[in-house]
Amino acid sequence: MKLDGRRESSNVEDRRGGGGFSSSSGSRMSTGKKGGCAGIITLIIGAVIWYATGDSSMFFSNVSNMNNNQTVEAPATRTSTGNTAQSDELKKFASQVLASTEDVWTNIFKQNGMQYNKPTMVIFSDAVNTACGSASSDTGPFYCSGDKCLYLDLSFFATMKKQLGAGGDFAYAYVIAHEVGHHIENELGLLSQLHRKMDQCRSEAEANKISVRIELLADFYAGIWGYYENKTFKSLEDGDLEEAINCAHQIGDDYLQKSAGYRQVRPEAFTHGTSQQRMKWLKLGLTTGDISKGNQILSLPESQL
Repeated sequence: MKLDGRRESSNVEDRRGGGGFSSSSGSRMSTGKKGGCAGIITLIIGAVIWYATGDSSMFFSNVSNMNNNQTVEAPATRTSTGNTAQSDELKKFASQVLASTEDVWTNIFKQNGMQYNKPTMVIFSDAVNTACGSASSDTGPFYCSGDKCLYLDLSFFATMKKQLGAGGDFAYAYVIAHEVGHHIENELGLLSQLHRKMDQCRSEAEANKISVRIELLADFYAGIWGYYENKTFKSLEDGDLEEAINCAHQIGDDYLQKSAGYRQVRPEAFTHGTSQQRMKWLKLGLTTGDISKGNQILSLPESQL
């Protein structure tokens, strides 16, 4: 992905090494009424522990807590990357991607008679406090509608490459654009509406189905961003689209469950969508740039997602 000479967003808050909370005591992040969209690292770590040791308690506990909109606890297994030259370069990259999303979504909103309120990206190391609660790096990138911020520990990109096999700059950009996608949902009033529906669900499985639609819509919006980014700047290079599609595949619920050693996939536990679904909606946004097609995610029968 070619970003040479591109501007960096001014809506970036650098909290690396800034404290947060003590990483030695674990971490908490609320995913409930304040609108936190939790990351996937907590699930990955639980899955890895399960596969290696046979202890599934952490994996199922995290799935249950996230799906019930409760506090998630995760062990602090990471160390701060610090303000090294490498992490500073990644910060610049993330800031340039965020700036691109600002330009794209400002134009789209303007064309539809609306004003786009830009989110803030908080870059942190180890742990961070948010309006949705506190979280560790193990939570992965996430968006909090309570403060309209997306949170990112830059070490997540290394985790993507090493643990998920989903490296590449456009794959990393997709992750940022996905979290911005949740902000778009929030700006349009969809996120609070869908969260209220989740709160009214009678079962965890029913709430999970709504969660899947929230995540697929964010994938689609990430694709919309990619379409207009490339249309305007011709920034995508050979292999970039494949990087993003591969990333979407690697973080599908079914793929993660299989990687964790599931003998049978449990669709009722899906919260983000299958690999096929995530690839489908990301690709639709990337190839069409037609934002109206996202309405299908909220209206289609589950079998057609």
